[in-house]
Amino acid sequence: MMSDLQQKVIAEGEAAQKVYDEFAEWCEEESKNLGFEIKTAKAEAEDLNAVIDKCVSDIKAGEDKIEELAAKIKTAEEDLKEATKIREKENEDFLAEEAELVNTADALERAIGILEREMAKGGAALVQLRNAANIADAMKVLVDSSAIGTGDGSRLTALIQSAQESNDRDEELGAPAAKAYESKSGGIVEVLNDLLADAEGQLEDLRKKESNLQNNFEMLKLELEDIIKFGNDKKASTEKDNAKYEETKAEAEGNLEVTNKDLAEDINSLALTHQDCMTKAQDFEAETQSRGEELKVLAEAKKIIIEATGGAFAQTYSFLQVASTMTTRLSTRADLANFEALKYVKKLSVDLHSAALAQLANRLAAAARMSAASGDDPFAKVKGLISEMIEKLIKEAEEDAAAKAYCDKEMGETKAKKEELTTEIEELTTKIDKMTADSAKLKEEVAILSKELTELAKSQAEMDKVREEEKTVYDKNKAEMEQGLEGIQLALKVLREYYAKGAFVQLHFQSNKQDGAASGIIGLLEVIESDFSKGLAEMIAIEEAAVKEYEKVTKENEISKVAKEQDVKYKTKESKTLDKSAAEKKEDRDGLQTELDAVLDYWKKIEEQCVAKPEPYEERKKRREAEIAGLKEALAILEGEAALIQKTTRHIRFRGHRKNL
Repeated sequence: MMSDLQQKVIAEGEAAQKVYDEFAEWCEEESKNLGFEIKTAKAEAEDLNAVIDKCVSDIKAGEDKIEELAAKIKTAEEDLKEATKIREKENEDFLAEEAELVNTADALERAIGILEREMAKGGAALVQLRNAANIADAMKVLVDSSAIGTGDGSRLTALIQSAQESNDRDEELGAPAAKAYESKSGGIVEVLNDLLADAEGQLEDLRKKESNLQNNFEMLKLELEDIIKFGNDKKASTEKDNAKYEETKAEAEGNLEVTNKDLAEDINSLALTHQDCMTKAQDFEAETQSRGEELKVLAEAKKIIIEATGGAFAQTYSFLQVASTMTTRLSTRADLANFEALKYVKKLSVDLHSAALAQLANRLAAAARMSAASGDDPFAKVKGLISEMIEKLIKEAEEDAAAKAYCDKEMGETKAKKEELTTEIEELTTKIDKMTADSAKLKEEVAILSKELTELAKSQAEMDKVREEEKTVYDKNKAEMEQGLEGIQLALKVLREYYAKGAFVQLHFQSNKQDGAASGIIGLLEVIESDFSKGLAEMIAIEEAAVKEYEKVTKENEISKVAKEQDVKYKTKESKTLDKSAAEKKEDRDGLQTELDAVLDYWKKIEEQCVAKPEPYEERKKRREAEIAGLKEALAILEGEAALIQKTTRHIRFRGHRKNL
């Protein structure tokens, strides 16, 4: 019974050892897993902190850029506002001065027409004009005769006086005196024509000046509007990028919070695991020590019983009978124990399909036969073989577990790195594709703009050529018309002066009667003069309209050219920036791809090493545990029988010794 109790204690110890070994393996595995998770979480936290720092830096740079762009936009808007204000004031002054010159020119044209009609009619007004001492008096005569309105008379009188004062100043400076009022009424017309020509020249210069100022303003306005437009576009783009950075930063901060929380939990779990494992180890050590003490006490009790009860056994039983019975029993039980152990191992090899256990069974059979033949301890060799096999299986299990932990760690880290690199490459590829597409679109737009600029230059050149040809024809025709008009006017002047000297009354009489050759010639010349004047006026009007249209289209072309050139400039610059960024990101992607290729090569090797196994780790572990448990059971059978046989043998020897005494 004590032997049975010992075997029970030993069996409990082995079961406890098995449970503890499994728990120790779990502790090691759990510690490794938690350590790997902690390491991974720390790396993720570092990466997320790096992302957050970069986002903060990018956001700060974007805010600085937005502030700079806002300052430029504000300056451009203020410059545009100031330029517009100045342009409006210049235009207001121009309109007032133009109106003044137009009114003056209209008044001069009306006065010239009235004088020419009055001179053609003759009469009292003409006599008064001849008797006028100066042009101012002549204008007073016309006003008094209601030929010219009071307003026009005042305007023209002031204009003539201003012209005379200017001539007087020229005379004081040594300039030749202008012809003024030399031929009385004819002189008035010439003076007024000169003033009209001056007024029209001033009006033309004023309009050209206004056109130049307006053109310069339009170009400045376009440039400032481009600065504002592109500044606002860039500002909006930067604000959009900053919003993305803010979103990325917020996402990274959220992920960092979760990662730090998981990290804290993993660290706490690792500490608890260490504490539990240490507690279990201490409890197991205490149990093992207690069990050892119990076995020691049982062994001591058995020794005492054997030593104290030997005489009683000798007196109660016959030595020969007991010796014969125990000898037969010893031989039979050893053989039976070996046979049971061998049979158990063979059955285990069949159940587990283990060639190693089948080979062990053969070795056990041979060892048992050799021990029986040589008279050695019948269990020593067999137990040694079983113990060696158990140690071998335990060692293989440890190596396999270490390999499994190594594979899990390496494959986990490699897989995570592979996924990380793949994601980064995909993100870079997406960005590169977008930059390339945007750059291609900008280049296409630049090509279209360049073509439009070429066509615009070609169109402007053709228009310049046509305008030059029209101007050449106009100058030639105008000179001829002016020459013809001057000739007609000179002829009329000669005729009028001739008939005005003494034959005025007769000419006037004949004119009223519409009779006489002189009156008919003068009338015909007047019609021709009117036709020439009308033709010249129409020619000038057509030329002015053509010039105005040419200048308008030319100005529009200039504005369009500046706008398109600015577009080409900004879009070319933006395209180059995109190309440069895409090239840099391609280099980054190539570096990541090289790193990914190395990771994939390592992944392939680690898969061949860890995955391409004929039997999964869990099945190998389960089978090996079954083998170890079975061998321990066989060993327990042998140890139990050996202990019993040793006890019986000692008992026989003790009784024999007493008998001899």
